[in-house]
Amino acid sequence: MKIALITDTHFGARNDNINFNDYFYKFYEGIFFPYLQQNNIKHCIHLGDVLDRRKYVSYRIAKDFRERFLDQFDGIQFHMLVGNHDTYYKNTNDVNSLAELVDGKYDNIKVYPKATEVTFDGCKILFVPWINSDNMSHTTKMLKTSDAQICMGHLELSGFEMQKGFFMDHGWDKEEFNRFDMVMSGHYHHKSDDGQIYYLGTPYEIYWSDYEDPRGFHIFDTDTRELERIVNPYRLFEKVYYDDTTTDYTDYDMSKFKDMYVKVIVVNKKDLYQFDKFVDKLLQADAHEVKIIEDFSELDAENVSDDIVELSLIHISEPT
Repeated sequence: MKIALITDTHFGARNDNINFNDYFYKFYEGIFFPYLQQNNIKHCIHLGDVLDRRKYVSYRIAKDFRERFLDQFDGIQFHMLVGNHDTYYKNTNDVNSLAELVDGKYDNIKVYPKATEVTFDGCKILFVPWINSDNMSHTTKMLKTSDAQICMGHLELSGFEMQKGFFMDHGWDKEEFNRFDMVMSGHYHHKSDDGQIYYLGTPYEIYWSDYEDPRGFHIFDTDTRELERIVNPYRLFEKVYYDDTTTDYTDYDMSKFKDMYVKVIVVNKKDLYQFDKFVDKLLQADAHEVKIIEDFSELDAENVSDDIVELSLIHISEPT
């Protein structure tokens, strides 16, 4: 059996920003659901952090979530684990967005707030949703006694990359999961693995730290235990290192910047007229936002951090 795996969808991210919302559903409507239909995938597992904000969700986000996401699983058995962003309290999963918006409303969708064994075509999988003080005892018992060889959860393990280049220095020791042949998890947005534990990563870009870090979803084969990644070709963030001493920008293709967030990092600007024309064309490309960053003193432009203050900004569509 082949099962689609997706995690950290974070609906309502960036304060319900509609630009991000539309970008998310571009992936679902253009890549994810067509793939499931074309490949006759009838089972899907979500590994947590379905929604972004722990305290509330807007009517607009809730409507799209129901119509453009949940309703599209008609004919597909959908299993949803509770992640830390899905819970109202930090010490219990009892109050969570999935219980209020999903559980009991769909015959084909089941929500898991605590560790549970589920069997798919003879393959037993231990689901481990977000671990907190309330479910710690039950989770620990399940981890020690379950005879499942596969574990899927929303885990905070030490030593893995949360984002590209940033490693978690606290959390559960991965040795607690040594008895499993494979562990697949949500929570960290960067895809990584050590050959046994697989962090699957988000299906799309959400923050600038996701820039040039491929995104997508996975297909897990319960027979072969192969994990195949389906890459999301749609991107939201783009950087341009402007250097008119090496590049002629006269006929530069601006169409690729439509509906994107763009940073122009000025390395060399010798021809002011050409630079002004470049910026004018970029502003007409219908990007969500353009930021011009220049005057780095002695900093190497290749190593400019996204946290450096932008000295010159052009806002086209400011996030809400």
